[in-house]
Amino acid sequence: VQLQASGGGSVQAGGSLRLSCAAPRSIFSVFSVYDMGWFRQAPGKQRELVARISSSFSTDYSDSVKGRFTISRNNSRKTVYLQMNSLKPEDTAVYYCNSIKMVGDTWTPSEYWGQGTQVTVSS
Repeated sequence: VQLQASGGGSVQAGGSLRLSCAAPRSIFSVFSVYDMGWFRQAPGKQRELVARISSSFSTDYSDSVKGRFTISRNNSRKTVYLQMNSLKPEDTAVYYCNSIKMVGDTWTPSEYWGQGTQVTVSS
């Protein structure tokens, strides 16, 4: 049982993609209470949190994507989205979603990682 990310692909710099991530009902029975995040991992780099949305729909972004990416959610569909505009080659990575919670001063993901979706941006 995993979080299913989809919508990735290959685009040229400046293009757009919209990622979706469906949460399995068996785990996220009350999806609306979870804070959710989009992560990405580029080859040879650590996984990083790039966008998050709270249960109250407040959002936050890493500096690298701020102003270009928009995170949203549909609680009735148990789905979180990531609209990515003005894509750059450095956005190339596998993108994952997960629930997150604050542990100490760090947003920490759950154990329920899915397979992610590949985003490739060419120059």
